[in-house]
Amino acid sequence: MEKSHELELTQMRKSVEKLGFSTEKYGDPTLMRFLIARSMDTDKASKMFVQWLKWRSSLVPNGFVVESEVPDQLEARKIFLQGLSKTGYPVMIVQACKHYPPKDHLQFKKFVVYLLDKTIASAVKGGEIGNEKLIGVLDFQNITYRNVDARGLITGFQFLQAYFPERLAKCYIVHMPRFFVSVWRMVSRFIEKSTLEKIVIVTNDDEKKIFIEEIGEEALPVEYGGKAILRAIQDVQVPTLEG
Repeated sequence: MEKSHELELTQMRKSVEKLGFSTEKYGDPTLMRFLIARSMDTDKASKMFVQWLKWRSSLVPNGFVVESEVPDQLEARKIFLQGLSKTGYPVMIVQACKHYPPKDHLQFKKFVVYLLDKTIASAVKGGEIGNEKLIGVLDFQNITYRNVDARGLITGFQFLQAYFPERLAKCYIVHMPRFFVSVWRMVSRFIEKSTLEKIVIVTNDDEKKIFIEEIGEEALPVEYGGKAILRAIQDVQVPTLEG
């Protein structure tokens, strides 16, 4: 950890204690993500960290979501975990044509935690979670109006912003149909500017070429111009890690 950030980290740990919580279980890399997300403002970062602790303990009391808690969401086999991109980030693909607005919103929220936790854990080396980031690919090919779930999209991005700060390296949106543009415009109003800047809508051959190059053919499935095969997230083994 850079010397220049030691002061902010110490101040943040003290601020969290003043709010009645402990940072004992968490290393500097975790706290740094919250500091970076709040422009190194220790008070704001501390409040964000405490909100995260409260949220995790209420939604994920065991520290992680087990597959038996999200059976309906897993059954669709709509999320894929593809190994590491050229830049070393795990690649997660969402095939929206297999998704329908959920009847059980609590299960859906747990599913978002499950897939983000598992994607991040797949990049961890040495057993300790640090500053691992992920690349998301949202594939809207073959979607119909029945697949449209603005609430689900907003939930996913808001979870990333509020509870998984500095985890998103990039999100590519591919095959967006014309009818979905107005839905996306509405969804993007709920997404912070710093997150929107990481979202790339792939619309032409040049952008597709950059998309393939940045992820790399080894991680990208054949369907998207790479050489890999699609791997459903529940078929991928990763270490179980908390937070």
